[in-house]
Formats: sequence, structure tokens, C-alpha cells
Amino acid sequence: MSFPLLTLTAAVPAVGAVLTAAVPAARRTAAKWLALLVSLATLVLAAVVAVRFDPGGDRYQLTESHSWIADFGVRYELGVDGIGVALVALTALLIPFVILAGWHDADPLETQSKRWRPTQGFFALILMVEAMVILSFEATDVFLFYILFEAMLIPMYFLIGGFGDRAHAGSDENAAAQRSYAAVKFLLYNLVGGLIMLAAVIGLYVVAGNFSLTEIAEARASGELEMAATTERLLFLGFFFAFAVKAPLWPLHTWLPNAMGEATAPVAVLITAVVDKVGTFAMLRFCLQLFPEASTWATPAIIVLALISIVYGALLAVGQRDIKRLIAYASISHFGFIIMGIFAMTSQGQSGATLYMINHGISTAALMLVAGFLISRRGSRLIADYGGVQKVAPVLAGTFLVGGLATLSLPGLAPFVSEFLVLVGTFARYPVAGIVATSGIVLAALYTLVLYQRTMTGPVKEEVRAMPDLKARELVVVAPLIALLLLLGVYPKPVTEIVDPAVRHTMSDVQQKDPRPEVEAAK
Repeated sequence: MSFPLLTLTAAVPAVGAVLTAAVPAARRTAAKWLALLVSLATLVLAAVVAVRFDPGGDRYQLTESHSWIADFGVRYELGVDGIGVALVALTALLIPFVILAGWHDADPLETQSKRWRPTQGFFALILMVEAMVILSFEATDVFLFYILFEAMLIPMYFLIGGFGDRAHAGSDENAAAQRSYAAVKFLLYNLVGGLIMLAAVIGLYVVAGNFSLTEIAEARASGELEMAATTERLLFLGFFFAFAVKAPLWPLHTWLPNAMGEATAPVAVLITAVVDKVGTFAMLRFCLQLFPEASTWATPAIIVLALISIVYGALLAVGQRDIKRLIAYASISHFGFIIMGIFAMTSQGQSGATLYMINHGISTAALMLVAGFLISRRGSRLIADYGGVQKVAPVLAGTFLVGGLATLSLPGLAPFVSEFLVLVGTFARYPVAGIVATSGIVLAALYTLVLYQRTMTGPVKEEVRAMPDLKARELVVVAPLIALLLLLGVYPKPVTEIVDPAVRHTMSDVQQKDPRPEVEAAK
């Protein structure tokens, strides 16, 4: 394609980040509007990508390829399949809501210098994360993907450590220390994963002689490139470890509750609904496509780890006293479902996992952003500090309930379809795992309904008696997300039509077919 549409989709938020950061200190409102307009322009470009993509066409479309570091065979190669298109659209869709929800989260405090520009920095960092995430969903050069995979940690580190949640129970010094701890933990975990991946990337180059995903995959499929079983498995583990940290998969998950708890609600959405999807996406694109034999070899162990994530995350969510940490542990459980669906090696499981990435992003964004509005009013993240909110702020309580019901995958809401497909796909090949995973649904109902009961029902606590309901800006954030949850809950076809052909390609990569039913259909 002559017009670099994919590059433009990532370049617009990157340039917007630079321009937002350059806005004068006294014009912080202008910086907010600039960031919002840039995010909306990116959303329009993502919509154009989705419209131009032909689900029945080539696997990778809208491709771009330019020499970058010729001596090492590194190229600037981009292309999207159906899964990439869906995740680019999700990212571009959520960022405007993240910006609107965080409209006042980085306003300077009265004690800060007039030259201090936290607002400009906050929104510039969000746009930079958007640019890197979108480009990572488009990259088909392994080295280019690795650079983006690591580079996005830098703006995320500053968003967590420099713009933490102001609704903190401790002193300012204690809050700053906890934010710093969460940011450093996030960075160290992901850097370690990235370093191990770097060794695997170098090893892949030694074996294959280039970094092109499409060329290596074609050579492997045709038999021109053969890897020793031990080599392939070691390279697979190097890639998978980094993606499992990002995802996050038990036992590499412990950074997530700290990061989401200490970050502002919009940044928490950025972490779990946007950045973490890079990990699960990369498992589909790189692990399965580059290392099909090793992926099959590792599947039983990964299924076990995913089951532990499902049950462990849900159990810890039940026992949480902090609203944001509860949502974080619930996300760990949901990522377990996604990873289980990917490695179930069935078309239903992988289609469900991809759809789950989209639906989890929307449902978690809805629940976390409403929780952020709630916390900003009360000034506390503790569940025990609330009660009777539905009597004084019924719209806030109602949207919180819908977000919670989506989290527990209530039929009629978007996550139900994806979770059902994951369970069906898993049960077809691993029936015991499918049965165990259903316990996550029961536990999700428990932690969600208990959270709603303790915060929204019962006698009205004195501290929430004067709590205002959702304002116009907040309704603009929440209403479209609720509408999407309802729409995709009853009509997921627009997404499944795009992702299903990509899933069929992935199943072909690992040379897997769906298991035949044990009971033949009646003639």
C-alpha cells in the first residue's frame, strides 16, 4: 500500500504527545483539549483501518516495509491481521475516555510552582503510550516489536510513580513512597521479562538470519527453516516469559495490584485494558506463529498456570478491602481465561480469547472509571468507607452495577459471549480444565455482588450523604462504554467476523484442528 495508514495511526498520537508537552504552563486547559482532539483523530484513523481491512483477504494487510538497520536485517515492517485490527480499534476507542476521565487528575496543587506542568506531562504520556501500543499491534518485525514492547514501560513508569491516586489513606510522604514502590516494581518485573526476551530475540536471529515475522513463519511452514526441538523450546520460553509478565499470568502477576492501586483510575485502565493486552496479543502473534511445536509442548503447563490465575485472582478479589485492588485481582482472573483460551488450541477458545481481550478492556474501563469517580468524591479507596450510595447517587450506582455485572459475565453483556466461547473451546480439548475454570464464574459473582452490596446498598453513611451524582463529563465517559457492553453482548458478529479468519490462520500455524464431537449428530 502506497499510503502509510498504519504509520499515521501511531504517528498522530506520538506527534500529539510532543505538542501537548510543549503547551505553556499557564494553558493547561488547552493541553487537555489538544490531547482529546488528538485521541479522537487517532480513533478516526483506527476506524479507517478497520474499514479498509478485508477479513477475507490476505492474512496481513495495509503492509509497510522499509529498511531500518540493514546490517542486522532489521526492517520497519508493519501489517495487521484481524486480531491486530480489533486491538488497534480497542486502544483508540478507550484513550479518549481515559483522557476525559482524568480531566482533573493532574491539575497542579496550590502548593506547586506556577512553572510546574503536571497536566501537560500527564496527557502527553498517555498519548505516547497510545502510540507505542498501537504500533506494537502493527509491527511484524520482531526486533521492532521488542523495542516498542520495552519503550512503553518508560511513560507508564512516570504515569504510575509521578501521577498517583490522590485518594490515599496515608500521609503525602507515605503516598509518594507507595507510588514509587509500585512504579519501580512494575518497571523491574517488566524489564526482567524484556531482558529474557532480548536473549530469545537474538537467538531467533542467529537461527533464522532475520527478524521478519512473516518470512520466518513462511520458512517454518514450508520446511526451509528447521529448529532443533530444544532450541525452539528455549526460544519459546524466552518470549513467553516476557509476555506472561505483561499479561499478567500467575506467578508473575504481583506487580499489577500495586500498580493499579497506586495509579489514578484512568491510568489503571491504561494498564489493564490497553498495555496488558500487548502480552496476550503477542502470545497469539509470536509464540504460536514462530514456535508451533514448542507452543504445543508447553500447552499443558500453561493451561495449569492459567487455571491458577483464574481461581487465585478471584479468591484474592473476594478478600480485598480496597476497591481498586479488587478490580486488579479480578483482572488477573480474567487474563487467566484469555490465556487458557489461547492455549486450548481450538478455534472457539482462540476466538473467545480474542473477543475477551476486547470485552475485558471495555468492561474493566467502565467499572474502574466509575470506581474512580466514586473514590474522588469520598477520598477513600476502602470499601468499608462506603454505604448507601445508590440512595444519594443512583446513576453512579447504576453504572457501577452494570460494570460489575459485565465483570461477572452476565448473559446479555459483552464478556459473557467471550467467556462462554473460551470455556466451550477449553472443554472440547481439556474437559477437566474447563470444569475447574467455571469456579471463576462463581467467585466473580461473589466478589462483584458483595462489592456492590457493601458500597451501594444499606444505610447511607454520613460521609456519603452529600455525594453528588455523575456529572455531564462523567456521563459522556461512562454511557458509551455501557452501550458497547450491551451491543456486543447481543451482537458480537462485527468483531468475530474480523478475528475469526486470523484465528484460523493461527490454528493452521500450530497444525491443530478442533476435536471431533464424541457423539455423532443424528442423521
